Amino acid sequence: MTSFDHKAFLKTLSTEPGVYRMYDSEHQVIYVGKAKSLKKRVSSYFRVNIPDSKTRVLVSNIDSIEVTLTNTETEALLLENNLIKKYQPRYNILLRDDKSYPYILLSGHKHPRLAFHRGSRKYKGEYFGPFPSSAAVSESLRLMQKIFPVRQCEDAYYRARSRPCLQHQLKRCAAPCVGKVSDDDYTEQVDMVRQFLSGKSQQVIAKLVERMEKASAVLDFELAAKVRDQIALLRQMQEQQSVAGNFAEMDVIGFVQQNGLSAVHMLMIRDHKILGTKTYFPKVPKDSKADEILTAFIGQYYLGSGGTSRIAKEVILPMALQEQEDLALALGEVAERKVQLKSQLRGERAQYLALANKNAANSIAVKQSAQDSINKRYALLKEALQLSDIKRMECFDISHTMGENTVASCVVFDGQGPNNKEYRRFNVEGITPGDDYAAMSFALNKRYGKLKDEEKVPDVIFIDGGKGQLGRAEAFFERWTLDKMPLLIGVAKGEGRKPGLETLLIDGGRRTVNIASDSPALHLIQHIRDESHRFAIAGHRNKRQKQRTQSLLEEIEGVGQKRRQALLKYLGGMQGVKAANIHQLKQVPGISPQTAEKIFNHLHDKA
Repeated sequence: MTSFDHKAFLKTLSTEPGVYRMYDSEHQVIYVGKAKSLKKRVSSYFRVNIPDSKTRVLVSNIDSIEVTLTNTETEALLLENNLIKKYQPRYNILLRDDKSYPYILLSGHKHPRLAFHRGSRKYKGEYFGPFPSSAAVSESLRLMQKIFPVRQCEDAYYRARSRPCLQHQLKRCAAPCVGKVSDDDYTEQVDMVRQFLSGKSQQVIAKLVERMEKASAVLDFELAAKVRDQIALLRQMQEQQSVAGNFAEMDVIGFVQQNGLSAVHMLMIRDHKILGTKTYFPKVPKDSKADEILTAFIGQYYLGSGGTSRIAKEVILPMALQEQEDLALALGEVAERKVQLKSQLRGERAQYLALANKNAANSIAVKQSAQDSINKRYALLKEALQLSDIKRMECFDISHTMGENTVASCVVFDGQGPNNKEYRRFNVEGITPGDDYAAMSFALNKRYGKLKDEEKVPDVIFIDGGKGQLGRAEAFFERWTLDKMPLLIGVAKGEGRKPGLETLLIDGGRRTVNIASDSPALHLIQHIRDESHRFAIAGHRNKRQKQRTQSLLEEIEGVGQKRRQALLKYLGGMQGVKAANIHQLKQVPGISPQTAEKIFNHLHDKA
């Protein structure tokens, strides 16, 4: 048992609501919880007979506890979820998808723009959603572009237009940038978009029908045909999304525990349409109960980084929860409206739940099949490398163009396969351009130079390259001070750089290992090698593109966006600006003689 003096600590606890944080001997947060009464809840962990094995293990690791009082249980619920997201305690159930949810933004410009949005709401405008995935937003934007000719282009592109773009030629944008549509007509289209995204599609269709009939009455058959096509597309879209039900707004949560995995499937219904579905696999400590998993999921899902606006009026649960009533009250208080959590179901609700459960079970089967394949690959790789265990592997690669914009990548594979959150890129600096060996040393030093956590030390490090790169890696690890030493392996490409002919170099190339081209072990090595290559190239291309697209004018102090636009427009682009003398630069509206001289000197210094 723990040496923590719980009796003395419990005497100091309040009976008010709040949040408690449990720490281990290394002062790492291992569990975060909330309580109506802190004293009552924390005391329950220190009973004489604790039937739950997970709780017994948790209690045995407690070295200290800290508490934070709150005014209400709802405040405690919000604080608990923020702390879980911050600390990721190992004994909490964790919803690993911590991305904010995507929305559609209708901007607040004179000619509003429809756009994908994720993150904080820093732009003026109206936000519609959330959507279950970025693919759902992209599909919705694509369909709306066919129906409503409202611009979706970036603001900088919109401001720089002097003639209509291809989207106007395809009849997917009314081209307000160059005055091809009146402000009133454009505003009318924007209003219909707003109504459509608010779930008032029938009102939009009725408005379009009225407009078509008016156009026909005045013999404007071209406009009538255009509006007719809009109506047809809208009705087709409704048919694709409609569900055979009477529920306007509802979330259905399916749940299955099987083969050591827990899957939660979310089915979202808005405006009598299936907005989308998504399956989550929470990180679940051993021996966690279904009630505990679902309670944690509901709190983290609805109160997480995606914001609280997505809380549906009615949430269908696969089972009754101990804290169901309290959760409903807390969610309702946050959403500022009544939220119902229902678990006693019949009719259509029961059918939706059965569908959600079916999808959760199918997702587990698919994930289990993929995991079995990964396990087989790991087992064969351990055998080929004569290792007792492989829990973590990392692979490095270098990418550049003729020595410029060098980027190093490090990708991480654990027992589940690629661990994208652990991926890292390094902008390589201070080396001779094109020196891949020096770049590899730079990357290894960045990655492991200050590493102190032995759990982060990989069992195997793959170096995409031959003896030279591997030699640099071995030279770096000669100064290694931690007890755990990774196995360093160079992956040398075979003749013609054909997949399947790779040779593994170990001990500085003194020992080689060749694995059969059809072996799953080699496929795993190829996967991590190709992933590091892809990640390095993507970083290099981004860096190169950013450098190429950055205008030299942006580097000049006192030359803002309006002046840059005036220079480019008046002088016919960047080549014209570079070719202009000081007198010509002074003729540009808004450019003073001093600024013209500054621009000329800067551009010719750069040249």
